[in-house]
Amino acid sequence: MIPIEHILLIGSLLILVSIGVARLSENLGVPVLLLFLGIGMLAGSEGLGGIYFDDAHLAQSVGVLALVFILFAGGLDTKWSEVRASFFPAVSLATVGVVLTASGVGLFAFFALKLQFLTALLLGAVVSSTDAAAVFSVLRSKNISLKGRLRPLLELESGSNDPMAVLLTIGIIQVIINPGASFGSIALLFVQQMGLGIVCGFFFGKVTVVMLNRLKSYYEGVYPVFFLALAVLTYGFTTAAGGSGFLAVYIAGLIAGNSYFVYKKSLLRFFDGLAWLSQITMFLTLGLLVFPSRIIPVVGAGLACSAFLMLVARPASVFLSLLFARLHWREKVLVSWVGLRGSVPIVLATFPLLAGVTGSEAIFNMVFFIVLTSALLQGWSIPVVARLMKLQAPIERKRRYPIEFASTDSADNQLVDFIIPFNAAIAGKAIVELGLPSDSLIVLVNRDEKFLVPSGGTVLEGGDVVLVLVNDKNIGEVREKLMKWKEPRKE
Repeated sequence: MIPIEHILLIGSLLILVSIGVARLSENLGVPVLLLFLGIGMLAGSEGLGGIYFDDAHLAQSVGVLALVFILFAGGLDTKWSEVRASFFPAVSLATVGVVLTASGVGLFAFFALKLQFLTALLLGAVVSSTDAAAVFSVLRSKNISLKGRLRPLLELESGSNDPMAVLLTIGIIQVIINPGASFGSIALLFVQQMGLGIVCGFFFGKVTVVMLNRLKSYYEGVYPVFFLALAVLTYGFTTAAGGSGFLAVYIAGLIAGNSYFVYKKSLLRFFDGLAWLSQITMFLTLGLLVFPSRIIPVVGAGLACSAFLMLVARPASVFLSLLFARLHWREKVLVSWVGLRGSVPIVLATFPLLAGVTGSEAIFNMVFFIVLTSALLQGWSIPVVARLMKLQAPIERKRRYPIEFASTDSADNQLVDFIIPFNAAIAGKAIVELGLPSDSLIVLVNRDEKFLVPSGGTVLEGGDVVLVLVNDKNIGEVREKLMKWKEPRKE
């Protein structure tokens, strides 16, 4: 039994090394998952660290818990106003697209790699989900964003396609273990999992907002703990009831993130940090679980399967599932290419290991190799493909302010920032002359990256970013006054 102080020492050092390496390699455009997995492998039994780890059950438990936090944080960070227009295409990708990808890879593995039919389908199901977080980390490192609806489409797809991959994996494992199971029972399982996942996610999302606003604790530190417990409760209750816990936590996060609750900004930062800790811990654990010498025998099959997945299965599933979507063919090409595999396939590959499925160790090693090649080959080339398809856009930096407003359940105010146009009608006028509603107040002005605390006599200029404490019912009126253009002069 390893002493707990040794575990804490090694774990903290690995996390610090992972963060340091990720920070140093930001400009290289390498997905962080690849770095974290590599550090885990180097620290493992066949690496420089020599840490022996062969506990698939523990690795799966760590992966599942990490995915709960990652999906919940992803839901919190998803703005419904931005992704609403991409809802139906994203759902099509997350359901039909996942099934088509799994089927395509499965058929390829059956005919080309000569795997047993159900084993081949299982391999396809395991690698069928994508990880858009890896895509965005690459784009951020190259200061590139994506035009139009591509970013919200990929965000919503990545957050909602994991449950489908989980359902397919679990269903096929059940058919393999219990040959008497029918595909009708698998369809029923799908309806049950998705239905309960949606209902429970919506219910717990609403409950989370109400309970946070009614907690009224004097201790601010209680709120993150309470929020965390509600997220875990959402997953645990939904899974125990027979639903998709992963889908439920993502929907609960989406509902909560698009609602107002107390200490919202600080709680979002808490879960953002927790999601990063979860990613690092999960990738390190999965990297430790891998024995590089066992991957070598599957390199040939892994390369063939990875190439088919990237060049045939993913593009075919994207074009078919987005057949009726209003997207240009160039956008569909980019969506096809950015379908990086991430942590979920490796976590799912532990399911057949624990279930004792024949050939599960070979499946795990092949899946790990597919994830590595996908992250390495696609990750490096995403900025190039975005430029070739003329879909790149300058990345938008989030504006940060030295003040923060914590809303309460009884408050109907919020802090909103507005950029004053250079030809605005109010440019050159003092704040006292604007005629803003009496319950609206300009509390900060950002001019040339310098913050000014305004008074009534402060004159606003074109290009200023003003932070306004405004009543919800007056946002439209304030926007109209601040953003209105000058009337053209009559000749």
